[in-house]
Amino acid sequence: MQENKNIYKKLFTIVAPIAFQYFMASLVTASDAFMLGFLDQDSLSAVSLAGQIAFVFSLFFMAFVGGCNVLGAQYWGRKDTATVEKVLAVTMRYSLLVGAVFTLAAFLIPCQIMRIFTSDSELVRLGGIYLRTVALGYILAGFSQAYFGIMKICDLAGLSSLIGSLGVVLNILLNACLIFGLGFFPEMGIAGAAVATVITRAFECVFIIVVIAMGKCPKPGIRAIFRLNDAPLHRDYVRYTLPLLLNQLGWGGGVTMYSVIMGHLGTDAVAANSIAGIVRSMIASLCWGIASGVGIILGGMLGRNETEEARRAGGKFVRLSLLIGAASGVVILAVTPLLMHFVTLNDRAQYYLGFMMLMAAYYIIGNSLNSTVIGGIFPAGGDTKFGMICDIVTLWFVIVPIGAIAAFVLKLPVLAVAFILTLDEFVKIPAVYRHYMKFKWLKNITR
Repeated sequence: MQENKNIYKKLFTIVAPIAFQYFMASLVTASDAFMLGFLDQDSLSAVSLAGQIAFVFSLFFMAFVGGCNVLGAQYWGRKDTATVEKVLAVTMRYSLLVGAVFTLAAFLIPCQIMRIFTSDSELVRLGGIYLRTVALGYILAGFSQAYFGIMKICDLAGLSSLIGSLGVVLNILLNACLIFGLGFFPEMGIAGAAVATVITRAFECVFIIVVIAMGKCPKPGIRAIFRLNDAPLHRDYVRYTLPLLLNQLGWGGGVTMYSVIMGHLGTDAVAANSIAGIVRSMIASLCWGIASGVGIILGGMLGRNETEEARRAGGKFVRLSLLIGAASGVVILAVTPLLMHFVTLNDRAQYYLGFMMLMAAYYIIGNSLNSTVIGGIFPAGGDTKFGMICDIVTLWFVIVPIGAIAAFVLKLPVLAVAFILTLDEFVKIPAVYRHYMKFKWLKNITR
């Protein structure tokens, strides 16, 4: 009993700030949708589709931070601080590189990117304005997210949450001021939401630099970021990060295809789907926080060779994820009437939204379980390949083809297509459970 209390207490101290940071970050997307919804439905839909670029970028830095967690948590568990700083340097190298690529693409070819998601000329025009304005935010996010990742490993999850949460508050305030032109601020509409995001990213980076200067965080040298000074460690990082990256891109690409499919079913479907997705992401923040915390805790155990303790803790975390998922589903059902009352959509979009919220309520249960096991437990011991295979096969060989056929060949109703696109988490649960019970993830991977 005491062991259970200790493990849950440790999980809570890590999960609480991480989950709160995820939740606060999701509020930015919610505030964008809420405020732009007062302008018009096209602005809401355009930002929702343009936001898929930020989502795709997040898949890259989440993989890079995931690789950092796999190695960093185990080395931190054995108190090898010098190697943790080297892991941070490698993570920062890739995060900044990809951030620069996304910044250039969003600035130079925003309308061409928007045409991937929709054929509606007005949505392309509005989304292009947003992307070009928000472009600088991607490289700034590459820097801040890499540091947020290392803070969580090094027992600074609370500080990471503080910086991220202050950034969210700033972003929401700037959204209101710049979208509507409050006070002495100019009325910028959809571009205002983008400017608010860029300013917030810059704020986070400045705050992190100040914290580093105060000696609160690990600080890799500039030379370490741009020079390959530890080949064996770099090979380890690539070995565990590459499957995570392919997993993220496979999963995220499949989810993006959901938006592509829905985007070609009309603006009503896009608007309803974007609102339901925002609510689902906000409620799922606790699930994602648990997955991140589980990976850090189990990684530290395995780095200290506490294999049996890690196996027992893994079982507790699996059961907890199911309880959290079920509770999250109840919360989604509870907030649905309130949401339907306040969201400004036309009658057809409102009708779609009601059923999409019901789908979100059961989807979150499978998402909670799979996030914890695939995103937390397996990578803790370096098992990053299974999740890649599982997600890619489920999405690209099952759900996306069936969803596309249902939408464009069979011409099924919007809600039937939406239902098909929420089945991916449940299709893969049997394979995930069987792999978990093999306990191949119980490994110390430090050198």
